[in-house]
Amino acid sequence: MKQVILGRIRQRKAAVLMIDGKLVDLFVDADLPTIGTIYRAICDRPAKGMGGFFLKTPDGSAFLRSSNAVAKNYPLIVQVNGYAENRKAIPVTHKVVFKSRYAVITPSNSGVNLSRKIRKNEVRSRLLEMAKKAMGGSNMGLILRSITEKAKLDEIALDISHLKKKAESILSKVSDGSQMILMEGDKSWDLALRDWTEEASVIRDENAFEQYGICEQINSALGLSISLGSFASMTVEETRALVAVDIDTGGDLSPAAGLKANIAAARVLPTVLRVRGVGGQIVLDVAPMMKKNRSQFENILRASFKADEINTTMVGWTAMGHYELHRKRVRVPLRELLM
Repeated sequence: MKQVILGRIRQRKAAVLMIDGKLVDLFVDADLPTIGTIYRAICDRPAKGMGGFFLKTPDGSAFLRSSNAVAKNYPLIVQVNGYAENRKAIPVTHKVVFKSRYAVITPSNSGVNLSRKIRKNEVRSRLLEMAKKAMGGSNMGLILRSITEKAKLDEIALDISHLKKKAESILSKVSDGSQMILMEGDKSWDLALRDWTEEASVIRDENAFEQYGICEQINSALGLSISLGSFASMTVEETRALVAVDIDTGGDLSPAAGLKANIAAARVLPTVLRVRGVGGQIVLDVAPMMKKNRSQFENILRASFKADEINTTMVGWTAMGHYELHRKRVRVPLRELLM
């Protein structure tokens, strides 16, 4: 059974996704500029050696990675695409996108496309015809999300129409010259209703977390250790430079203990990282196992992250036998928000 529960934790609005009573995803409102926020920013100065330049925004300095030269005080429309680390500029991109439950509008690309998860030809044809009509010859690109496969055509068309009007309105505001917030990114409740598209019951109650025992699971996610069953465990420690994950067999001294612990860790690691909101460089100190078993572990790890929407790159093995990942920073770490 899947549940989306919208409530509060430690004075912050939050949304949790529960499957059979277990916490599998979590959004918590942050005080930092939210991903998706769109600014009319003002070019400040180039960042020599960094391949970009700094911008002025109402929320402080932002950094845009770009090879194009831009004159000082030139206005640009940019969008927040990550969370700023402590005392660093807000990461932004000039490739703005507009997202809704059913669609994504991409002004920098053209054409109408569908999620690859929609495979039935008759469904694809019907959706494409409707989408092209809803876009009305616009030069902006459109992507229909996988949820549209089972949605009503008139609901999708109305959603596209609203999203298109919003995009056109915001993109028309580049020429004023003053820095301004043009669109706020979605907060936790709206983000959950937009991005958790699988069928689930929705509970909206600011006291729901206490009623459903969610606070205990969130408090557990703030800890360092995760049980992997029997004796095995996994410890996740966030440092300034990287996230260290240590996999331990505990009291299990059998020959296959290391492989079993590593496989168990590989299967739950995407959920563990997602709930904790951590990203960047991740180093796995795996339990001892034979080198011939590395490929089996890596295949399971890769399959686990394939189902995760946050972009994670499998970097590979180090000379010391650690396994490295790089995960996009798209959330504020849970410990920074709640501790």
